[in-house]
Amino acid sequence: MDKEMNTDIAVVAGGCFWCTEAVFQRLEGVISVTSGYTGGTIKNPAYREVTTGRTGHTEAIKIEYNPTIITYKELLEVFFATHDPTTLNRQGADKGTQYRSGIYYNNEEQKQIAEGIIEELTTQNVFDAPIVTEVMALGPFYNAEGYHQDYYNQNSQQGYCQFVINPKLNKLYTTFRSKLKKEIQN
Repeated sequence: MDKEMNTDIAVVAGGCFWCTEAVFQRLEGVISVTSGYTGGTIKNPAYREVTTGRTGHTEAIKIEYNPTIITYKELLEVFFATHDPTTLNRQGADKGTQYRSGIYYNNEEQKQIAEGIIEELTTQNVFDAPIVTEVMALGPFYNAEGYHQDYYNQNSQQGYCQFVINPKLNKLYTTFRSKLKKEIQN
C-alpha cells in the first residue's frame, strides 16, 4: 500500500561534501542527499570559485528525509559524530572557510534542536575543544556540479575516498548500526 511520504529537509556542512554525502546516504529514512553550496555572497557559484574561499560559501549537503523514520536530532547526532566540529574552517587536511562546520536551519524548531544538541555536547564535554559549528538560517542552496553528486558511490576506490571517507563510514557502521539502511546492516 502506497501512502504519501512525510518528508523534511536538513542542511549541514561538515567539511568536504563528498564525505558528508556518503555518510547520510546510508541512513534509514534518508530519501536523498544533494551536495551543494550555501552561506555565500554570489548567486550560482561554481566549484572553482567556492574553493578559493572568496565567495563565502561552504560545501554543504541537503538531506531529504522522512522524520517518522529518522528525526532531525538523530541526523545531527550522526553529523556531530562523523566530523570534527571543533576545528574552525577545516576538516583534516581540507582548509578554508568552504570546509567550515555548519547547521543551516529552515525553521525555529530546527534552530532550537541544533542549539540544544550543541549545548548538550558541550555540557557533557564530548569534545576536547569548544564546538565552533555555526548555526544559521538557511539561505540559498545551490546544487554542486553533477560530478560531485553521489561521489563516493561512484569513486570509492579513489585515494581520498579510501583514506578520508572510509574511516567516517566505519565509525558510522559501528556507532549507528541500528540507523543504517537494511541493505547495509546485512
